[in-house]
Amino acid sequence: MKELAIRTCLGVASPGGESALSILIYHRVLRQADALVFELPDAATFERQMIALRSNFDVIPLADAVQALRDGNLPRRAACVTFDDGYADNFTIALPILKRHGIPATFFIAAGFLDGGCMWNDLVIESVRQTQAASLDLPSLGIAPMPTVSVADRRRALVQFIGALKYQPIDARDGHVQELVERCGTRVPDGLMLTSEQVRQLAAEGMEIGGHTMRHPILTRIGLAQARAEIVEGCARLKAICGRPVRFFAYPNGQPVDDYGQEHVGLVRALGFEAAVSTGWGAARTGDDLYELPRFTPWGTTSIAFKLRLLQNLVRSRFRLPPPPLPELQ
Repeated sequence: MKELAIRTCLGVASPGGESALSILIYHRVLRQADALVFELPDAATFERQMIALRSNFDVIPLADAVQALRDGNLPRRAACVTFDDGYADNFTIALPILKRHGIPATFFIAAGFLDGGCMWNDLVIESVRQTQAASLDLPSLGIAPMPTVSVADRRRALVQFIGALKYQPIDARDGHVQELVERCGTRVPDGLMLTSEQVRQLAAEGMEIGGHTMRHPILTRIGLAQARAEIVEGCARLKAICGRPVRFFAYPNGQPVDDYGQEHVGLVRALGFEAAVSTGWGAARTGDDLYELPRFTPWGTTSIAFKLRLLQNLVRSRFRLPPPPLPELQ
């Protein structure tokens, strides 16, 4: 009875036609749960979510959803699945689950980290995870020593470090991260990001490959010319790998105003992309700017919790209510 009630409510909140499109955003799918980054789903959780999504939504490719938004004929309970950054587990773990349940997805890839790269935030995560010290600090950023004895301690330290580093200029940020890596004796993860061949195979499986810059900079923290170069170079590399145009773009980090501005929206439009997605919360409807489509992350380790999060997003979006609080690392 509860399942039927939720499905009925989802249909009311997402009636099709001109509204509403739910675009889900993922980054990684882990083989096993990780208490240090508990917001990332493991394989079993992700599969439960995809089963619930397929049984309650009309899951369509992003290209079809964009066209339906233009035409005002979205299917009822329309949804898309997207991934950001380009982690190898998108191919090794997520792809088999997506294929098993017939779910299309779009993978927005920061091309500069392919074939053995590692993003700065993952270096921080692994430094905090691997440190043998009882505390860590970053005095140059005003972070006093923080205990790293328990997993909970390390999680709090991780949140502080990520928050302090995220909006630093790229060179300064990378310098701080390298200092942390050296102090902690961090073993840099091997094979964390996709290879070019895995990207090629994702495309061959019918998945959409989207642009996400080369090095994942916060666009508001770099000049417009540099932003353009990051976007163009990243997409050129992906096109060379896949042999097809890159039609869609995801703004790095993706929060409107803080992470990208209207000048970047105009740039993406001028570069010829068909649409772009943010991490601004909500559900899309006809008339929304196709170059700022909202997305959200539906946490919930059980099927019911997952579907309630989807319903909450639709209802809050429909009535223009403020978003719920996000996990600290999002």
